[in-house]
Amino acid sequence: MYKCCLFDLDGTLINTLAALTRTINLTLARFGLEPVEEEHTKIFVGDGYKNFVKRAFAFRGVGENEVPEEAFAAYNHYFEENCLYRIEAYDGMRELLAFLKSRGVRTAVVTNKGQDRAVENIEAVFGTGCFDQITGEREGMPRKPDPAPALYTADRLGVSPRECLYMGDTNTDMQTGIAAGMDTVAVLWGYRGREELEAFHPKYMADKPEDVMAIFEKSGLK
Repeated sequence: MYKCCLFDLDGTLINTLAALTRTINLTLARFGLEPVEEEHTKIFVGDGYKNFVKRAFAFRGVGENEVPEEAFAAYNHYFEENCLYRIEAYDGMRELLAFLKSRGVRTAVVTNKGQDRAVENIEAVFGTGCFDQITGEREGMPRKPDPAPALYTADRLGVSPRECLYMGDTNTDMQTGIAAGMDTVAVLWGYRGREELEAFHPKYMADKPEDVMAIFEKSGLK
């Protein structure tokens, strides 16, 4: 029986595409580069803001080693101003969280978004205290797909990895959950497609948040 559900943030809990795309386009414009579309953002994000910036710059013809250090600082500046731009919970997510809470399941967020911005996003959409733990990128905490953030979160909540269900929408999430020894749910409402996620053989696939309720019920949760 699962006692805890760990959620990725972007593309799993919250649709942040507009905010991410707005931020990266402001960054590109500062360096005289053309914008990207939301469909590009879906592919570029997933394992930290620096990789996001590098991929967007590469898409506009700038080599990885040619991205100026100022670009990362610019991204963080613009993101601080725009991280809440048009963000919203995915349909059915509030109902899923209420279902888990009513049955005593601990909930947590494990994300490569910076800690402060992660908390800001979560509280803006779901309010304060909705989750038992929010683990974002910060000094001393490796980024996913390193399993350390997921294992740290489970330890903080007093549950073992085998008692956790890990949910995410990217290959990074699949690698994280599997490496942490957690049963992994590939969510199909986020930023990546079924084929990419299936390649990692997650234990479950979910087309909508309601499917996750069924997973918990079948696992013996009453």
